Amino acid sequence: MLSGFYKDSISHFILIFAYHFLAMFQELVHTKAFQDYLETTSFPKTPQHLYDPIRYILSLAGKRIRPLLVLMGAELFDEFSVEHALPASAAIEFFHNFSLIHDDIMDVAPLRRGKPTVHQKWDTNVAILSGDALLIKAYQELGKCPIDKIPALLHLFNTTSLEVCEGQQYDMDFEGRTHVGEAEYIDMIRLKTSVLLGCALQMGAIIAGADEQSQTLLYDFGVNLGVAFQLQDDILDVYGNPESFGKQIGGDILSNKKTILFVKLQELISPDDQGELTYLLRQTIDTEPEKIEKMMNLYAKYDIQTLAIYQKEKFTTIAYEKLESIPVEEYKKQSLFSLADALMHRVR
Repeated sequence: MLSGFYKDSISHFILIFAYHFLAMFQELVHTKAFQDYLETTSFPKTPQHLYDPIRYILSLAGKRIRPLLVLMGAELFDEFSVEHALPASAAIEFFHNFSLIHDDIMDVAPLRRGKPTVHQKWDTNVAILSGDALLIKAYQELGKCPIDKIPALLHLFNTTSLEVCEGQQYDMDFEGRTHVGEAEYIDMIRLKTSVLLGCALQMGAIIAGADEQSQTLLYDFGVNLGVAFQLQDDILDVYGNPESFGKQIGGDILSNKKTILFVKLQELISPDDQGELTYLLRQTIDTEPEKIEKMMNLYAKYDIQTLAIYQKEKFTTIAYEKLESIPVEEYKKQSLFSLADALMHRVR
């Protein structure tokens, strides 16, 4: 016969398993609900060069994390509000893809999710106009939300959209600077990437009728998780598995991109090694085939990977604390905890 201790342990294990299974099931249900809704959103056949690029970028399905967060944010407070949140989830997805089209133009990026970018497949003018049209479609979707929620949704959406533009500008400004501080870098990725995650969650909470304190906690959870997510991406670019990461390892090093690793190295590097860093920044893989290896040697010398992981874990911890503080039943938060765990322990 099992002792009380083992019975309690087994019961706890079964409960945890049930929570994770429920979280996975909910995620699948939400993903399908969003995909079904997206398929009902029609775009005119003409002008072909305006709407074909929109259909194309939306077909390059990513993880759909942002629209999923809208639905999860709604369900956290009222499971019956998920259906009402579908237009807001589409608005977030449309805005995100609008920003990708324009970012790819500014970055002169040839590929997006392994396929030609819109400006490469068509041309820059087509990409600009199609991106603009997609942004307008986002506002059309917001107009389909519950009418009493639209003012709050518009205020949040407009504030976030402007912040994303500010983050992109800071990112471009950093390209022309030799030194970027850690606080500046964190603020840039917060604006460019993280606020949209917080916005998605809060939009769902607004539609579900959550109180302002709960909305703020959920928004902060999303923002801090987004910062941690980007820091993880910085780390994976250098230390990830090339077979699973999905892009070239060391790409940020080759392009001299300001990442948390680079920022920390600049902060700590000694005068004796500064010449080596300056030399490497001036080189390409053609002039210095071992550029990635030599930069990684500098990272190792100053234990930069450990420092970057510390920052990632710091923001992850803050995110989890915000979610834990939301005054709803613990089981309702499990799907968000599970999604966060998956994002922060990914290998690509």
